[in-house]
Amino acid sequence: MTRMRQNRITSRFEALKTEGRAGLITYVMAGDPDVETAFEILKGLPAAGADLIELGFPFSDPMAEGPPIQRAALRALKAGMTLRGTLDLVRRFRVNDQTTPIILMGYTNPVLSYGFGPFAADAAAAGVDGLIIVDSPPEEAAELSDALDVAGISLIRLTAPTTDDKRLETVVKRTSGFVYYVSVAGVTGVKEADAATVAPAVARVRKASNLPVAVGFGIKTPERAAAVARVADAVVVGSALVEEIASAAATDGLAAPKVLASVAALAQAVRMARLDVSVT
Repeated sequence: MTRMRQNRITSRFEALKTEGRAGLITYVMAGDPDVETAFEILKGLPAAGADLIELGFPFSDPMAEGPPIQRAALRALKAGMTLRGTLDLVRRFRVNDQTTPIILMGYTNPVLSYGFGPFAADAAAAGVDGLIIVDSPPEEAAELSDALDVAGISLIRLTAPTTDDKRLETVVKRTSGFVYYVSVAGVTGVKEADAATVAPAVARVRKASNLPVAVGFGIKTPERAAAVARVADAVVVGSALVEEIASAAATDGLAAPKVLASVAALAQAVRMARLDVSVT
């Protein structure tokens, strides 16, 4: 079994369990479409209803992402965003928010270039609670896992419909905070999640890990978020928000208010999901 780390992530999931509801995890890309707009969105997410925040750090070859997040990464890189810049955003966020968990999500190369030990120390000092590295299998992650353990940062791993029981045991061995269940095969933002098939998978991952299970990929609307919220510990929405940022950046530039309004609608649906079975 995986031991839960006592940090903001654990505290937030304990609070959600007490409230009897699932959490909403929102994903945005650091630096998208520019640094200040990204920070305005980031700092507004908790008040809009985000329970936890996934903050992507841009990489030039985001292999697990669909077109919306690929384009977001390119916009952020063009705006000058780096992994150090991402930590700066977290540091600024922590000036006024010491309770909302922040999980960085990205790929191995930027972290490897930074150095696992220095990155873990700087991330912890900035106020990062967790890390998801999409392209780092457990067999190759011992050095990173050790560095994160020293810094007190949760390493959060992905499981998928194709993860069998034997593989699941390996995946969750050094996972803490929560497990991220990828509800559909393929990249982000393409297919839609089906709560009926997600439910038994979530139960299986919970049993194997003794951790909360967040479900992502394929959740774009309040209705879909509500359906998944009835069977999961948290719901992750990313591509839909990233698409809204792109649309606003290309038209009126009002990305922050539009995205935060969408988050508020998603949060309302997630919070009511287990109370109102008519929301489907």
